[in-house]
Amino acid sequence: MRTPPLLPAANLEWLCTEAGPELPERVAAAAGHGFGEVEVWQWRHRDLDALARALAEHRVALRTMVVDPAADLTAASSPEAFVRAVTGSAEVARRLGAPFLVVTAGDTVPGLGRDVQRSRVLEALRAAAAVLPDDVTLLLEPLNDRVDHVGTFLTSTSEGLDLVQEVGSPRVRLLLDVYHALMMGEDLGRELAGRAGLVAHAQVADVPGRTEPGSGDVDWSSTLEVLHRAGYRGGFGLECRASEGTAAVVRRAREIPWPERGTDGPRPVPASAPGPPRDGIETSGGLP
Repeated sequence: MRTPPLLPAANLEWLCTEAGPELPERVAAAAGHGFGEVEVWQWRHRDLDALARALAEHRVALRTMVVDPAADLTAASSPEAFVRAVTGSAEVARRLGAPFLVVTAGDTVPGLGRDVQRSRVLEALRAAAAVLPDDVTLLLEPLNDRVDHVGTFLTSTSEGLDLVQEVGSPRVRLLLDVYHALMMGEDLGRELAGRAGLVAHAQVADVPGRTEPGSGDVDWSSTLEVLHRAGYRGGFGLECRASEGTAAVVRRAREIPWPERGTDGPRPVPASAPGPPRDGIETSGGLP
């Protein structure tokens, strides 16, 4: 008998919200639904000690979180503030066991040449790569500018991969958001050809509506086969709205043949709550 497919990571900003507004409650609900991994967005102004305890108690791994505070890399003439944000976020990621930090390029700056803005993004990514520890990877995420992020600078998977290649560090990789790519009309096989190894994580949602896979028009069996043939072997995250509640998201996700993850397996769950914050890192709810 075929083993039921492992569920992708649950994005707790949009899923398991029935459990309440706090992340520890949602972690418990995610475990109850059978999720072994979760994703979150910002970490500041949240009770991170309680989150760490919930992750350990329910044996759930944190997969991704975002660099906080966010920054428009296109607008900053110097990457110093971004490097500080990456340094603080990486500290928290390590304490919570998260291998990935997500960043976007920011919005297009009116009146400033695209080549200048691109150079600023590249400089910021290179500066961040220099301060990241070996167990945390920065993920650059292209977005769609047709519906969700009008005015955003980086909308192309190919250009995102170009930037990752130019950074030239294993600490910087691409986050492929399949929803954004499909909204931009991309041919995923063509975009990833020969470079799927630069993609460390993928997020999914259906089109239209950004609800759970299986609720819209995407043929997920074919789409996932395209990714697999292109060479993608990483994990998946459900960054999607629930059309009918989290239980329906789980039911539909279990009907989809998610490719087996390659060498990039789940991070160990922290055995206990992290210790006190280190000096010099802004804290929120106990942890930095």
